[in-house]
Amino acid sequence: MAATTENLPQLKSAVDGLSEMSENEKSGFIGLVSRYLSGEAQHIEWSKIQTPTDEIVVPYEKMASVSQDVSETKNLLDKLVVLKLNGGLGTTMGCTGPKSVIEVRDGLTFLDLIVIQIENLNNKYGCKVPLVLMNSFNTHDDTQKIVEKYTHSNVDIHTFNQSKYPRIVADEFVPWPSKGKTDKEGWYPPGHGDVFPALMNSGKLDTFLSQGKEYVFVANSDNLGAIVDLTILKHLIQNKNEYCMEVTPKTLADVKGGTLISYEGKVQLLEIAQVPDEHVNEFKSIEKFKIFNTNNLWVNLKAIKKLVEADALKMEIIPNPKEVDGVKVLQLETAAGAAIRFFDNAIGVNVPRSRFLPVKASSDLLLVQSDLYTLVDGFVTRNKARTNPSNPSIELGPEFKKVANFLSRFKSIPSIVELDSLKVSGDVWFGSSVVLKGKVTVTAKSGVKLEIPDRAVVDNKNINGPEDL
Repeated sequence: MAATTENLPQLKSAVDGLSEMSENEKSGFIGLVSRYLSGEAQHIEWSKIQTPTDEIVVPYEKMASVSQDVSETKNLLDKLVVLKLNGGLGTTMGCTGPKSVIEVRDGLTFLDLIVIQIENLNNKYGCKVPLVLMNSFNTHDDTQKIVEKYTHSNVDIHTFNQSKYPRIVADEFVPWPSKGKTDKEGWYPPGHGDVFPALMNSGKLDTFLSQGKEYVFVANSDNLGAIVDLTILKHLIQNKNEYCMEVTPKTLADVKGGTLISYEGKVQLLEIAQVPDEHVNEFKSIEKFKIFNTNNLWVNLKAIKKLVEADALKMEIIPNPKEVDGVKVLQLETAAGAAIRFFDNAIGVNVPRSRFLPVKASSDLLLVQSDLYTLVDGFVTRNKARTNPSNPSIELGPEFKKVANFLSRFKSIPSIVELDSLKVSGDVWFGSSVVLKGKVTVTAKSGVKLEIPDRAVVDNKNINGPEDL
């Protein structure tokens, strides 16, 4: 039986009894659930969707660049706060603890690189750009320990927790912790749409406003391309844009990503989940919807405060049904990008692909640890020697899924500057200084270990055994 608004009073009284939740969390959760139950989801009329103009999604190259004047730059940076979404665990990559502590390159973690980048800005321009990490209850304790190592860096690091909401037992529509599920599995962090109320509730937002900060740059901690960009910041301040979403042209790998549309005179995010079945293929086409959301977001702090206080940020609810320990549960989530339609003068900016370099799997680690990139001042920059603008497509089998296994199967990371695609399946091991070019597939036969010898050059080959080398 589907839940209705009649389930609300029972849920409410159960939530009242959950001492682990703050009052803000209780009211936020109840608000989310009642919106879900009243079925107030915005219905998108397909025929009203329009492609945004260059005024709404501004081409990056049309933005005025920032002068070399140090004082202008310092002035801009003094208005900025950098916030990284740090709620995710490294579990999908076989790591324990926060994902941001996975080593990305040269022994440095995501977090190390972020701190180095901001420290360099602070040193170079004599400013104090703070770094804020939004943790979840899954990453909080570990992160508190980890940030101690940056005590002597020239970056003020702030942390706060996003909300902790109870998972709902689907068939009874009651909070799982009220049914005696007291461990972490009874709870969930409600998606990054929570960043706005959580930042406000933590007291950090008022602190930053009192320091004269105006904008927060929000990005996923695993996006290596999300570096501070003064051109965007200057544009937003000059044009009084309260919100800006960085988008970039879709490739076939990004067909599921959310896109920006003009709808009834406002810019808004359209996610695949909101698309009627008969239009899904059209949504995925690169012709009609040419851009997707990188989740690099620039948002005005005063506007966040105003909207959170008015309880106006009613983003689309993403219901996420799961089965945990044999129990069917429901968690309701929201996404930060969907908030764009509530802000005044909101825009998108169509940025170069280099600003979107997420590491979601070991195949991405292969890219960023290879000679395709170099590391300068904490920035990962692409090797000029590669002429093809897009990265090689890389598919590694399950043997490579965990970071530790991935690292042990490569004696050193192969050269892939001239690689178009790589597909590896089975028990494959790579020697040192291997060079891969063109289209390469390596397939070990079942039960057979296949080793690619040191210094092998594999150029446009299908390798099924040692005889093919």
